[in-house]
Amino acid sequence: MIMRKRGDGETGTGTQIGVISDTHGLLRPEALAALEGCTQIIHAGDVGKPQVLEALRVLAPLHAIAGNIDDKPWATGLPQTLDLQIDGVRIHVLHDLKTLAPQVQADVVISGHSHKPRVHMHDGVLYLNPGSAGPRRFSLPISVATLWLGDGAPRAQVRPLALG
Repeated sequence: MIMRKRGDGETGTGTQIGVISDTHGLLRPEALAALEGCTQIIHAGDVGKPQVLEALRVLAPLHAIAGNIDDKPWATGLPQTLDLQIDGVRIHVLHDLKTLAPQVQADVVISGHSHKPRVHMHDGVLYLNPGSAGPRRFSLPISVATLWLGDGAPRAQVRPLALG
């Protein structure tokens, strides 16, 4: 359990999960710094290289799935989707939100693929796409996200990375 500051200025306790996607083999130092202090990390696919997973595992326990570019032998052990339960919150992780099965029961759905960061609620489910932390695509931002659990409803925030 960690202390953190909410966006409204209140302090609360909860589990802080770092969410990253679409690294495409590039794990920037700014992304590592943004994920430091998280109790767990979720990678929503398009990892690109096994070294990305190794570096993330040094920071915190890691949950990772394969994306459409993760077709090399090192990635054969990565699942296509994950269903997690953390602090009583059901989290479904998949790479491309367009492939979400209608029968999925989740409180939070995490996806990647589009490189477009987004946090929104739909029918009581929190949808989170952290954007891409890897090579820039078009004019989209480079970003990761933070998901907070355990102190009220799940909350998420996209964190654009200031590249140095």
